[in-house]
Amino acid sequence: MTVNHSVRVYRSEENLPREEQLAHKIATVATDPVEVLPEVEEMVINRIIDNASVALASLNRDPIISARDQALTHSPSSNGRGATLFGVDAATKVSPEWAAWANGVAVRELDYHDTFLAAEYSHPGDNIPPILAVAQHTGRSGLDLIRGLATGYEIQVDLVKAICLHKHKIDHVAHLAPSAAAGIGTLLNLETETIFQAVGQALHTTTATRQSRKGEISTWKAHAPAFAGKMAVEAVDRAMRGQTSPVPIYEGEDGVIAWLLDGPGARYEVPLPAAGEAKRGILDTYTKEHSAEYQAQAWIDLARKLNHERPELANPENIQSIVLHTSHHTHYVIGSGANDPQKYDPTATRETLDHSIPYIFTVMLQDGVWDHVGPYAPERAQRPDTVALWNKVTTAEDPEWTRRYHSTDISEKAFGGRAEITLADGTVISEEIAVADAHPLGARPFGRAEYIDKLRTLAEGIVAEDELNRFIDAAENLSSLGAGELDALNITAARTLSTGQGGIF
Repeated sequence: MTVNHSVRVYRSEENLPREEQLAHKIATVATDPVEVLPEVEEMVINRIIDNASVALASLNRDPIISARDQALTHSPSSNGRGATLFGVDAATKVSPEWAAWANGVAVRELDYHDTFLAAEYSHPGDNIPPILAVAQHTGRSGLDLIRGLATGYEIQVDLVKAICLHKHKIDHVAHLAPSAAAGIGTLLNLETETIFQAVGQALHTTTATRQSRKGEISTWKAHAPAFAGKMAVEAVDRAMRGQTSPVPIYEGEDGVIAWLLDGPGARYEVPLPAAGEAKRGILDTYTKEHSAEYQAQAWIDLARKLNHERPELANPENIQSIVLHTSHHTHYVIGSGANDPQKYDPTATRETLDHSIPYIFTVMLQDGVWDHVGPYAPERAQRPDTVALWNKVTTAEDPEWTRRYHSTDISEKAFGGRAEITLADGTVISEEIAVADAHPLGARPFGRAEYIDKLRTLAEGIVAEDELNRFIDAAENLSSLGAGELDALNITAARTLSTGQGGIF
């Protein structure tokens, strides 16, 4: 059973008891020794495989090279074994917070792993790098890791269901640092008070603005969640050493809600598992079949269908206009409602193009296939017929699609919309899609076979077959990995990893 906890701002003289504070309730969930459900364990393994696949595909991209170079200058501390880096031989270890940093960037760079959308947006798989890094460093077992990740996902999903950050232009990683800190607390079997302090510190240090996802999107988009994960590791370390955090961090009159979110009159209902209730949050999340913003997933699938059924739509001379009727978020964040000229700029960065639904829909309508490289190549974005068709694609908010986007009923929650294509002769073609094909309710839901196929596809030419098979076997038998055996979840690349320009470290 889930319990809704009412959260509001309190004046200092009201002296809100610690046990009534959201950070403490999060910590209480983290310390509840409930059994992990078999279906949760199954999904944890799927997401470990998924993270590895997208990280491998980005190993020689500039942000990952930079983050990896930084991490490699930080040797493990004397208090642990160190943690591994994607692509690097497992014998090479770094300090866990820097492994969380480098691996977090690798996982996030392609915008290609799991997602959960509700009041806020999130990529819950961003919890895995920091929790896994600490698990490796401290010699924990596969079962310990599963428990920690179940907590990280649960807290992430619960915060995202209740508290909107983007309305106030606060980046969604403000929910990630507390969830990762809670997950690490579960992993290490820490006391409630210690996790409480770590959650507060993690939140306090990671409330950044959303400019990283606006206008000309920079390489920091990939670094932002990795930074939150790194801060979570450091917050737990400080809390374990007896250091405290601002209290109450959420509810205080100068706290996060009062000044960064809905203000002194705000009230949120945050759902958390009741005592003894299993952590099921990961089961509400969904991954990506395509390398693009999640709200683009269903539109890519619809464009693929139209490409196969109506190939004439690829020619801009046949099109008068294309209007994608969709949710508020899709229209205003990745659609024409954002009023970002860059979303129609053929010279825009990859990070910007994968947040432009007019561009994404155009390319898939013309090509009928999608991967993580070709659609974003400069020569592809600048093709004259693509630019011509691209400029005929706009978005419009539809109240019904907005309602379904925010629905708490998983059976009707939707991230797609209706495409109205007006041909040059005035004929109108109307097609709609509610969820992506890979969604649990989609045309072809992802299961273990699809996760492994995604890994094999993205690892092709990067990882040797025997190394890939070894990793898959280790991941699928995660609960059997004993204390100190989690290095098996690393993958060594068969190709040379690039190095970048030097910095301070």
